[in-house]
Amino acid sequence: MRIDVLGAVRAFRDDGSPVDLGGPRHREVLARFVAAEGRMVTTDTLVDDLWTDPPVRAVGALRTFVAALRRALEPDRPPRDPPRVIVTEGPGYALRLPREDVDVHRFQDTLARARRDPHAVTDLGAALATWRGPAYADVTGSAWAQRERTRLEDLRLEAVELRARILLDTGGGADLVADLGAHVAEQPWREPGWELLASALYRAGRRADALATLRRARTMLREQLGLDPGPGLQRVETDILRGAESPEAARVTWTGHGVRLGPRTTVDLARTLALAGGDALVHSRRDRLAAIQAAERTGDLFLTARIIGAYDVPALWSRADDPEQSRAVVAAAERTLTALGPDGPADLSARLLATIATESRSADLSWTELKRARQAAGRAEELARDLADPALLAFALNGVFLQSFTGPGLAAARDSIGVEILDLATRHELPSFAVLGRLVRLQSASALGDLRAAASHARAADRLAATTEAPLVPVLTEWFRARVTAARSTEPGGPTAATAAAHYRAAEDALRTAGMPGLHRGLFPLALLGLRLLHDRPAPTDPDLDWGPYRPWARPLVLLAQDREEEARTALAAVPEPPRDHMQEAMWCLTARAAVRLDERKTAAHAAAALREARAEHAGAGSGLLTLGPVSRYLAEAEACAGAG
Repeated sequence: MRIDVLGAVRAFRDDGSPVDLGGPRHREVLARFVAAEGRMVTTDTLVDDLWTDPPVRAVGALRTFVAALRRALEPDRPPRDPPRVIVTEGPGYALRLPREDVDVHRFQDTLARARRDPHAVTDLGAALATWRGPAYADVTGSAWAQRERTRLEDLRLEAVELRARILLDTGGGADLVADLGAHVAEQPWREPGWELLASALYRAGRRADALATLRRARTMLREQLGLDPGPGLQRVETDILRGAESPEAARVTWTGHGVRLGPRTTVDLARTLALAGGDALVHSRRDRLAAIQAAERTGDLFLTARIIGAYDVPALWSRADDPEQSRAVVAAAERTLTALGPDGPADLSARLLATIATESRSADLSWTELKRARQAAGRAEELARDLADPALLAFALNGVFLQSFTGPGLAAARDSIGVEILDLATRHELPSFAVLGRLVRLQSASALGDLRAAASHARAADRLAATTEAPLVPVLTEWFRARVTAARSTEPGGPTAATAAAHYRAAEDALRTAGMPGLHRGLFPLALLGLRLLHDRPAPTDPDLDWGPYRPWARPLVLLAQDREEEARTALAAVPEPPRDHMQEAMWCLTARAAVRLDERKTAAHAAAALREARAEHAGAGSGLLTLGPVSRYLAEAEACAGAG
């Protein structure tokens, strides 16, 4: 029996014939067993991994999948004989196959050998050749699979570079140019790739091309990231210019497994770049995770804790830009926290807890995960106060803020968090957290309809951004100013709705390249919908609008605008409760408006009950980015509908 997951999930019998594994769920169950690497996976874990919202008979369905897989993998097993491949173990199941019979295990073991013994380089090349595409390629939409894909892709990149390093160090490698050229095109931020490509070109007698490659790398680093080349790139260039001929001359330093720098340097660089936005922000998040994984591989618990907790980048939005990556960071922080135990250093524990709280964005979590994240935020704050560490307390309060969306109507409570963050940051010279404090207060004032105060915080945030080199801040304050224009478009003598829409479009253009998909997706259509609701106009029906995560709540109103009333009624019946995030009041107001239009009194009553605590706020304005108008307007309509008749 052989199982492959480096590409689509598939299995083969000993004679090479393929095994019919069944449908997508069957393949995902088998893939999840492979990812466990022989460890038992509990039934509860499997259910959580397979379904975002498990059906009532999820456990029964899971057992059906397992039974079908057992029949497919062991078709000749007598009915009374226990399974040998997928075995029942305790409260779950485990895959029992030799590691050499699973391609991903074979690859990882070969890479581990090559790290210790350069003579394994031939086997490493063969292992790399088994990759047929992204790992678990046909398991889409599953958080666990995305985490594994990310982890294994990091290992694949490490293997490509390690193989090239070994071949070059042993006097060969001139034929690596094409492969390394593709590698740097795919991963332009990995400095070792550029070093290796230049070395391979030089080894092939292409000295001018090698120097041109190094110049290209230097230009990219400076123009895109504002960085000078690292010592490895500089050393290779010096060696080539000197005309060194020995294999030693082309060597570059290998500073870690899977990262171009050591974990400490990588996470410090990632922390700095995170404020730059755009591609730098995207690569910052990726490099941060790579640093964590590298630290974990060292087995040094305290190093790992420091690397995880060092990325204290202020976070404002309640929806993650890369939910799978955030979950991977949270999982690493939880593993490390557990290993440290209750007697671990208080400062490291506080940073790990604050990391869990800030990375556990409320819009992406189940109720159980939300509860765990809130507990982490509270404990981080408690430890930080005991330690009297202002920077640590600001980081912990960031987590408290992100876990403060427990229900509608909490803008005033969030403002008090913003006040303390701003005070700490001002007194102790923490400029990045001063920006965060201003933006939190901007959001809170916007939610409460105090546009004068919100505008003051926007101006202060812009001034801070100019001195801290934080280009993302003006993107957010531009959205706030568009929100103000929208609100004032309803006033006599105010700007027109068309002017407000143009302001939203300009803000959208700036946000599109900011590297924040968790914030960006669906925001512009929602802003246009809010503007139309302010003017009592129907929802926009442009089919090209990407409603992103807000689609379920917007869809009934879009259908009503298309005179598709019965479909709108069906869509309203399927609308879930909104996530506990920045937009929850807005989503409840959309539900209320659709319920009123459709005379669905029970739904209207439910929405009204949710909105009563937010009657003094403006819907969607807690984001600081858009508005649907006063919550009280939607609440009154819903209460009237619910009480009619």
